[in-house]
Amino acid sequence: MDNIKSFLSSDLQRFEANFNTAVQSKVPLLDKIMKYIVKSKGKRVRPMLVLLSAKLFGEVSDASYRAASLIELLHTATLVHDDVVDDANKRRNMFSINALWKNKIAVLVGDYLLSKGLLLSIRNKDFEILEILSTAVSLMSEGELIQIEKARKLDITEAVYYDIISRKTASLLASSCAAGAFSANQNLEEAKLMEKVGEKMGIAFQIKDDLFDYGSKKIGKPTGNDIKEKKMTLPLIYTLQNCDRVTKTKIKRIFKNENKNKQKIKYIIDTVKEHNGIEYAHEAMLNYRDEALNILSQVKESEAKKHFIDLINYTVEREY
Repeated sequence: MDNIKSFLSSDLQRFEANFNTAVQSKVPLLDKIMKYIVKSKGKRVRPMLVLLSAKLFGEVSDASYRAASLIELLHTATLVHDDVVDDANKRRNMFSINALWKNKIAVLVGDYLLSKGLLLSIRNKDFEILEILSTAVSLMSEGELIQIEKARKLDITEAVYYDIISRKTASLLASSCAAGAFSANQNLEEAKLMEKVGEKMGIAFQIKDDLFDYGSKKIGKPTGNDIKEKKMTLPLIYTLQNCDRVTKTKIKRIFKNENKNKQKIKYIIDTVKEHNGIEYAHEAMLNYRDEALNILSQVKESEAKKHFIDLINYTVEREY
């Protein structure tokens, strides 16, 4: 990751300056919260995807920087809203917006970020890029609702799981790649190609997150957190498909009614490990990583492509 950031150093600096300007507000409380959000920034994977995708097909343009800012505005807005929905008090090892300023303000902050992203694109007539990224936000909302609906019934199959994460996680990474490519040369065909790369990469990214829930390292969220939030992930889905009926009934009962009990959560984690759910998900993750690399092989060789390959590999090798 350090090599990628070094390669994009000047581009990321300009992106950060543009992003900081985009979130400024004349309302003192809102400006205070925006500064807190900027301070608690993440790894900037999505802006890096925009910038690298642009470099694959041309030069990073003003439209590229606006696309990177737009994607980060939309992504940050969805995180703020997610923390309200999940009643989460921490984000990136810092207190969430809702924990510090309560839900009402957090929802309004998320709305503000969304509106700033829309205005940034509309004022600069980046209509194609806005359509690409707005589609992703729509898919993310659909994915979240499908996940909530299925969690109630505990009937998520692998096909449904992949549909959910394709919408929830992969769509934003796919749109980052597509927007970046389009910003360089307005070529829709190349944008579609990069969208496919981002989709496969995004699925691998989410499976890696699923696997963190069964690990022991401190990564910003506690082990078993997905179980507490009643999120059916790939290791668990595989286990439910391959365990005996008694075990399946017990897991479902815990998942539905005792998902806050630490010992019960430990039972589910241990059972998933015993049934090779971790290995199965890990193999699936690598397969999607390889699919992303295979599609990217159609793009001509360049230094940007080498770093893009490194970023795809980082997706599955990261420790947090």
